[in-house]
Amino acid sequence: MFTKVFSAGVNGIESYILEIEVCISRGSLPYLVIVGLPDQAVKESRDRVKAAMVNSQYRFPYDHVTINLAPAHLKKEGPAFDLPIALGLLLASKQIESSRLTEYLVVGELSLDGQVRPLRGCLSMAIKAREEGYRGIILPAENATEAAVVEGLEVIPVKSLTEAVGFFSGRLSIQATKLNLQEVFNNSAHYEVDFAEVRGQEHAKRALLVAAAGAHNVLMIGPPGSGKTMLAQRLPTILPQLHLQEALETSKIYSVCGLLNQSSTGRGLVSTRPFRSPHHNISEAGLVGGGTFPKPGEISLAHYGVLFLDELPEFNRNVLEALRQPLEAGEITVARASSSITYPARIMLLAAMNPCPCGFYTHPKKRCRCTPHQIQNYLSKVSGPLLDRIDIHIEVPALEHRELVHSPTGETSAQLREKVSRARAIQMERLKEHALTTNAQLSGRLVKKFCTLDAYSEGLLQEAMMEMGLSARGYTRVLKLSRTIADLEGSPDIRPEHVSEAIQYRNLDRTFWK
Repeated sequence: MFTKVFSAGVNGIESYILEIEVCISRGSLPYLVIVGLPDQAVKESRDRVKAAMVNSQYRFPYDHVTINLAPAHLKKEGPAFDLPIALGLLLASKQIESSRLTEYLVVGELSLDGQVRPLRGCLSMAIKAREEGYRGIILPAENATEAAVVEGLEVIPVKSLTEAVGFFSGRLSIQATKLNLQEVFNNSAHYEVDFAEVRGQEHAKRALLVAAAGAHNVLMIGPPGSGKTMLAQRLPTILPQLHLQEALETSKIYSVCGLLNQSSTGRGLVSTRPFRSPHHNISEAGLVGGGTFPKPGEISLAHYGVLFLDELPEFNRNVLEALRQPLEAGEITVARASSSITYPARIMLLAAMNPCPCGFYTHPKKRCRCTPHQIQNYLSKVSGPLLDRIDIHIEVPALEHRELVHSPTGETSAQLREKVSRARAIQMERLKEHALTTNAQLSGRLVKKFCTLDAYSEGLLQEAMMEMGLSARGYTRVLKLSRTIADLEGSPDIRPEHVSEAIQYRNLDRTFWK
């Protein structure tokens, strides 16, 4: 007896349709084989499925059983195919009958007692099911909420093999999980912190406003306790709110990593800008993605949000250098011998570091104990090419007690977000013909087109280049920053004061590295 059940797998963050073909025939000895490039977890499905069927009061077919996972050229990973394999065996052995099985995708891991365990990547699978025209998807009850954000698809949650059989045989009615996507998105799109809580550091706050307006990368240098981390944590709150499509794309990444319910509100959707802050001992695979079973890294988990690297020189040099390509391209490709996987990585990089190993080189009251050689070695851990890809370099000085106590409360995140959104709207209108959205994405050709200077501003920039020793990439960064500052003011032209402010954000080239 031959039968077919449709399921789905995940490659990177995208899903693909999988046909599970089950053929039962008479043979001299009972035998079950799974073909179609299964990994070890898939091969072990036969033992889990056998125990789950027996403990759910079904008969396991002791015949010659061949299970084919098509397409055969794709590597099949994980335990997501247990439930569809069990249903295929029951159908092929004529223990159940169903005409609806081909209308649904089926995914789920089985425990030995027949319960259905949660999976990773169910959001991507649900999106693929809708794209391919399936009526619905059968999946673990714990994953139903994340899949329900996909509109126009029946999401049927099951807790056991018995429930799945009951649904397909028509003996059990299971209510499809439904979600008001827009309501969930609106209700959960809020932050726990606010920029108004930061006192002092007006220069740094202005720099972060400019960075948010143009999606520029930032490096903050200052002694311990100056507020670098506090500022970093509040940067996502002034970025424009996520669009629904951006939220879905980000949620797919979190779903594949099994982090979706931890990082949204338990409602199946990432609705705020991600903020990721990995420790400096992270590996290259942990940051950019990869591993034995490739999965997205921290840079992809920060997609459409902020990646904060505190204590930047303490990161492994290879890890930092791996950032260079995704910062430019907005994506990261993990290559393997048999295939390659591309993960999205459109982020704002926000890095922080001390000015010296002890941290007090620029402190007004605490004495630095580092030698010039130690300071130079510490700063040189950040390579010039990586530094050139960071648009804004700012110093965050230590605050005195009176500044902390008596500084007035600044603008709220909502007020700053409104300014950033207006500037971004100007950029989107300007760049719509080029399929770009922010000034940070401008290529060299577009910089020449949209960042033109008058004679006085050009002379000002040339003088700064000679004094600070800016590279060609640094020169381009200043032009992009000038364009963003002009957009914040609603000015169609870049004026000398815009260029002067942009040059200030490259002062650390001279102060620390020269």
